[in-house]
Amino acid sequence: MTPGPSAPSPRRRFPDWVHRHGDEPDPRFSLANERTFLAWTRTSLALLAAGVALEALALPLEARLRLTASVALLVLALLVPPAAWVHWGRTERAMRRGDPLPSPVLTVLLAAGLPVVGVLVLVALLLGP
Repeated sequence: MTPGPSAPSPRRRFPDWVHRHGDEPDPRFSLANERTFLAWTRTSLALLAAGVALEALALPLEARLRLTASVALLVLALLVPPAAWVHWGRTERAMRRGDPLPSPVLTVLLAAGLPVVGVLVLVALLLGP
């Protein structure tokens, strides 16, 4: 007698710290979570472009403040993708467990960082070259 087909073994998925918990959520929610992650990635690209442009265009701003604002934008651009990845994972894991969704840390990061950049650019503009 030949054995029947065996049940497929569960495929390991990356990252394990997310997928080893709970049950599969509705795919629509997982895909929406992924789209949010990609939106944060686009935000990071925009911050990166703004930081490079601010310094590369040599706008008539006080040089040290312009450089400081540019570096601040670049630092934000570097912080957003890892924070977006962690938020994606925490959200996906919460959906799999049926837990409440976590609060986004990214909004706090940008809500604090972007006004600082704005003030730096404004002061640099007022002080001129």
